Amino acid sequence: MTDTETATCAATVAEVITTPGVDVVVPVHNEENDLADCVRRLHAFLHDGFPFSARITIADNASTDNTLVIAQHLATELDGVRVVHLDRKGRGRALHAVWSGSDARVVAYMDVDLSTDLNALLPLIAPLMSGHSDLAIGSRLATSARVVRGPKRELISRGYNLLLRTCLQVRFSDAQCGFKAMRAEVARELLPLVRDREWFFDTEVLVLAERAGLRIHEVPVDWIDDPDSRVDILDTARKDLLGMWRVGRELVSGRLPVAELRAAIGREPLVPGVPVGMVGQLVRFALVGVLSTLAYVALYLLMQPAVGAQAANLLALLVTAVANTATNRAFTFGIRGPERRAAHHVQGLLIFLFGLLITSGSLFALHRWASGASVQVELAVLVVANCVATLARFVGLRWVFRGAGDRR
Repeated sequence: MTDTETATCAATVAEVITTPGVDVVVPVHNEENDLADCVRRLHAFLHDGFPFSARITIADNASTDNTLVIAQHLATELDGVRVVHLDRKGRGRALHAVWSGSDARVVAYMDVDLSTDLNALLPLIAPLMSGHSDLAIGSRLATSARVVRGPKRELISRGYNLLLRTCLQVRFSDAQCGFKAMRAEVARELLPLVRDREWFFDTEVLVLAERAGLRIHEVPVDWIDDPDSRVDILDTARKDLLGMWRVGRELVSGRLPVAELRAAIGREPLVPGVPVGMVGQLVRFALVGVLSTLAYVALYLLMQPAVGAQAANLLALLVTAVANTATNRAFTFGIRGPERRAAHHVQGLLIFLFGLLITSGSLFALHRWASGASVQVELAVLVVANCVATLARFVGLRWVFRGAGDRR
């Protein structure tokens, strides 16, 4: 039986809310001391002017104390509260199970300690309900956030998010804040691809969402550290690093179907006729083009005295074309892994032949009409011809790598 099926079978519902706007999940493991106060405060907040219908789901992760009993009493006492019990631990496991089967328009979660001020809940949910954003996260690292916590946790949090930005090139600021939400239709597409069932779950969801081109809304929060937190910081850090390594490897190898995910739930082009990601692709293609041109010039000047202009042009263009295709494949169009790599390079060589025709033809015409032209004049003619070939290469490579999304 899957986690989702277990969650569904174990659900206790005091009063059913027909298609709630928001399903707020509170994952708990052995939280008998804090659970009742948390749920009552959250329930009162949601019933005191909160503009969207809401349900609270207490997701019990294999608690061995009285947490489940207390949760069931709360579900009986308070309308719009239900309990889901899972036989195995893991915050990610609980969120995966409840979110996957939720009938709400927006699914959210918050930590049982309520470290995040509840006044941030409406700014978190509203952009998702309106359709403006796809995911929303609370950020303790935003400039206007107000945070009270010890130096060790501050250092670990900032260090971890710096690693994410450096190694996985993410743009969101705070992966681990226990205050997140997403549109349910997005969750149904993302969650089947998320493998982690513990603390790295949040990060993996966000990395996938960002690579798929989804809009992530960040809410600066007021956050006070819970001194009674029982999270094993070292073990969590170790698992997070292993998770980063795994996801990074899967992105590089192409095992994660980012392009398919983008096609399924990515946003439509902002300007009709301008494909999503094309502006970013143009910028990255231009950077690769500048480097390729410099490499071409250096190789041409090095070989021209020994083999002549036409041979030097052929060899310099061939070397830079192969490198150009490989670099644009990964850097410009975000395609990783071995799948269709050989086919891409064969197609890239066909585009190279077109560039060779333009540049060789330019040299032929120059030598025909100005046989005594200097190497500097040859080079100037070749650079102009290469500019024309570059425009054709961009169009050609967009066709070769069609279906690839903007990965940044």
